[in-house]
Amino acid sequence: MLKLLAAALLVSLISVAHSNAADLVVQFAQQADRLDIKVDDVPMATYVFRDDKILRPYFAHLRAPNGLQATRNHPPVAGVDAADHDTMHPGLWLAFGDLSGGDFWRNKAKVEHVEFASAPRVDGNNGTFTVRNRYVRGDQTVCEELCRVAIFARASGYWIVLDSRFSGPADFYFGDQEEMGLGVRVATPLAVKNGGTLINSDALSGEKQVWGRQADWCDYSGTIDGQPVGVTLIPAPANFRRSWFHARDYGFVAANPFGRQAFTKGEKSQVVVRGGDSLRLRFAVRVHAAAGDLPSAYSEALTLFDQRR
Repeated sequence: MLKLLAAALLVSLISVAHSNAADLVVQFAQQADRLDIKVDDVPMATYVFRDDKILRPYFAHLRAPNGLQATRNHPPVAGVDAADHDTMHPGLWLAFGDLSGGDFWRNKAKVEHVEFASAPRVDGNNGTFTVRNRYVRGDQTVCEELCRVAIFARASGYWIVLDSRFSGPADFYFGDQEEMGLGVRVATPLAVKNGGTLINSDALSGEKQVWGRQADWCDYSGTIDGQPVGVTLIPAPANFRRSWFHARDYGFVAANPFGRQAFTKGEKSQVVVRGGDSLRLRFAVRVHAAAGDLPSAYSEALTLFDQRR
């Protein structure tokens, strides 16, 4: 009888857990310069699309299901956070140090938010929106980006899936630098130098092993007040090239499919997009309260990519 009761209790707990996971609902609140993203009325992230100091869109203050903030405070808090790269590492961002000669990583060229091509909306428990961005160097438009963003709320982690297409009427190119691709600056306590863990899909860890290596994914995690929290970057396997990872023990990592020479000292890469054609880049970001089974998280990301074809 006790075994039957225990089994019934276990089934009940699993059912409740599944129900709670299913009940997680994404919510949006749009302001003049940003989009606040919540899950069940609790802040999850802020998408900033206009900023006088950071001349490109970004996500700030990403939080895990346990409510802990996984990215560094933006702006950095004096006495709490290192203040380096304060206008270049705002949280989570997609940027390029060399896009047809324009430096959109270091705010020397501007990514203009043109419009929400598809307004933020909730579809079931998930949320989506699409933005149109214009990449401007001086008085010249280099290209445009149409980026579909999908937010998936799961009990095991919150997902941000980015699907960007870059196109223009004339030829443009992506250059070869470390500072290209999807980057994240994690919360100060998660940095390796503060006790955090940086690991890739080949079980290599720390800046010296992860930097400049191609991998399926890279996870940066640790604890805050004794509770686990972290971020996993997962480039889509269907991207034009496998990503190298630019990683630092001070709390930064970026997935970069462009830096062939920068990372390998090999032939310099220049990815040219012909006028009228497009280049598609997709990434999944998992903000989690426990790294858990990272290969399983990668499999979940592949499913999400398939859903967003």
